[in-house]
Amino acid sequence: MNRTFKAISMISIAILFIIPNVNPINAKEILESPEAKKIPHKTIIHNEEIIDDYYWMRDRENNDIYDYLRAENEYTEKMMKSTERFRNKLYEEIIGRMKQTDLTVPYKFGNYYYYSRTEEGKQYRIYCRKKGCLDAMEEILFDQNKMAEGHEYFYIGIIKISPNHDLVAYSIDTTGSEIYTLYIKDLNTDTLLKDKIENISSIEWANDNKTIFYIIPNEKRRPYRLYRHKIGSDIENDELLHQEDDGKYWFWIAKTRNQKYLISGSASKTTSEERYLSADNPDENFKLFAKRKQGIEYYIDNHDNYFYIRTNEKSKNYKLMKVPIKNPSKKNWKEVIPGRKDVKIEDFDLFENYLVIYERENGLEKIRIINIKTHNEHYVDFPEPVYTFWLGNNKEFNTDILRFKYTSLVTPITIFDYDMNIRKKELKKQYEVKGGYNPEDYITERIFAKDPNGVRIPISIVYKKAIQKDVGSPLLLYGYGAYGSNMETYFSSPRLSLLDRGFVFALAHIRGGGELGEEWYHDGKLLKKKNTFNDFIICAECLISEGYTSKDKLIIEGGSAGGLLVGAVVNMRPDLFKAVIAEVPFVDILNTMMDSTIPLTIGEYEEWGNPNDKKYFDYIRSYSPYDNIEKKNYPIILIESSLNDTRVGYWEPTKWAAKLRSLKTDNNILLLRTNMGAGHGGSSGRYDWYRDVAFRYSFMLDIMGIKE
Repeated sequence: MNRTFKAISMISIAILFIIPNVNPINAKEILESPEAKKIPHKTIIHNEEIIDDYYWMRDRENNDIYDYLRAENEYTEKMMKSTERFRNKLYEEIIGRMKQTDLTVPYKFGNYYYYSRTEEGKQYRIYCRKKGCLDAMEEILFDQNKMAEGHEYFYIGIIKISPNHDLVAYSIDTTGSEIYTLYIKDLNTDTLLKDKIENISSIEWANDNKTIFYIIPNEKRRPYRLYRHKIGSDIENDELLHQEDDGKYWFWIAKTRNQKYLISGSASKTTSEERYLSADNPDENFKLFAKRKQGIEYYIDNHDNYFYIRTNEKSKNYKLMKVPIKNPSKKNWKEVIPGRKDVKIEDFDLFENYLVIYERENGLEKIRIINIKTHNEHYVDFPEPVYTFWLGNNKEFNTDILRFKYTSLVTPITIFDYDMNIRKKELKKQYEVKGGYNPEDYITERIFAKDPNGVRIPISIVYKKAIQKDVGSPLLLYGYGAYGSNMETYFSSPRLSLLDRGFVFALAHIRGGGELGEEWYHDGKLLKKKNTFNDFIICAECLISEGYTSKDKLIIEGGSAGGLLVGAVVNMRPDLFKAVIAEVPFVDILNTMMDSTIPLTIGEYEEWGNPNDKKYFDYIRSYSPYDNIEKKNYPIILIESSLNDTRVGYWEPTKWAAKLRSLKTDNNILLLRTNMGAGHGGSSGRYDWYRDVAFRYSFMLDIMGIKE
């Protein structure tokens, strides 16, 4: 019988149970690891031949791949058996810090207050509302715990309340594959309407409460078609309004806060264009706001008789413009806030009396408030030197209150209502950390590593005061560095299980992210991508030289594009790290970017480059983690994957693990753990998710010889 892996040796299993006090993670592997079969697959591109021994793993119709994944999971569980008791203790410790029965701060929308709550022992949130006031009777919109019965995975994506609050449109994914089905529920009768739309990505209501606009993706999971649907009508008769044929562009639909306009947007990684339609006239056609121009992004919102526009045209860090609705041609655009070299305008919001600008300067986010009538302005004051925030639900247009969530490496998520008129914050809630947490027990720092050209790379650090920094301290260094995404300094109560046991936690704000503006992002993409990897290595070396840790105490972690990061640097400097944790890692980048049939590939050309162009082919090939594995020693490695992942195919981490096993010359353990019922984000239930965290923590702590 053809097998994809070697049978586990019964003799080796016997040895595992005979030898006392064995630590299988640090010791030579006792169990025989799975071995994948090799079937050479030839690809010829640019007159070069590429042989891939594990190409066959992409075939979901081949039962051998499932045998192999199960074998890897069984191997992982057996190799981690010695940590099981500690793992369970960590899990209980993590959920013990949570207020398991809790509710969010209600937000006002129309004549209702909406919120969600959790109940102890239940995996999912319950969505609710109250009419008129918070003392009114609770109305349950969705009890996900009941809805999820019979499903290994359950996730509600879209929740859109109709303007009259009688109907709700919502979407469900039951596999983790991000393929959503839309349902519409009558909230007065608690019954589902017959309207059911398969394979949906986004929707919005018109103001007539009976028209919805929705977008569906194509077979490559790219949102590309915009439809109009009348509630109660046959889905087959829905009108196609627009189709985006360029494979680099994604479609979305949104609504302005003042509820006056529907905005249909289409954007690639570098270029965008938008259309608009009066939400009061849903039977009309969308109008193009400004024709797309390569490399130019713009995003619009409405206030009174003007459209406001955030754009990067002639301003890399964006500027803010406005134009009359009656004549929105570009010649009529007027500057509201100019672009600045050191300050990025990340977004903006419009209220009846206020324009709110979200800026980033020197890696820190700021909220700038401008009174639209008086033009007086100010910044919101924050109490810590290093922090992050994100917006809460701000559904109301005619309000002076801005809700946001604030956090730092030591401050739990805190919800504030900020009165923009009197410039005062009202504390609405700080999420409780049970067990006597005191932020004063921890130290946060921001240091800078420096590359050979003098580029300063920020590193955010947190550790416990009682431990202090020391070369003997274990350190977890996390990084991402792609898509202009920011690695924010947020609080994590599970992370306390590491910090309280002596770990230092560090975030590397490397190029490719957006922490220091658009130039920081562009200096870590396309033909400058290696700056991302070099920055991360420099950060690791800096932490060692500054006395925070040592090579044999340093663990690195990254997920998705951050998995590409750790996969690349472990090829470049395997001597620098004790262990690597890679979650749903994008490690087979060359093969993926050469295959335009894979979901998302074409849209990624503007981030990584198109390998059909030889200069990009050569460059991607020079750093692709899978293609640069060599016969040499590697650190301890834990790889986590999900079978239904549509963003990073399960085969990427699987192939990487198999090839590493076949070439690495060390005896360090390598584990591949695949979630067979989830997608890119992992487990959907909160308790299942925390069990996965406890697994990773037990892995890290065991490596460092920490057993309790």
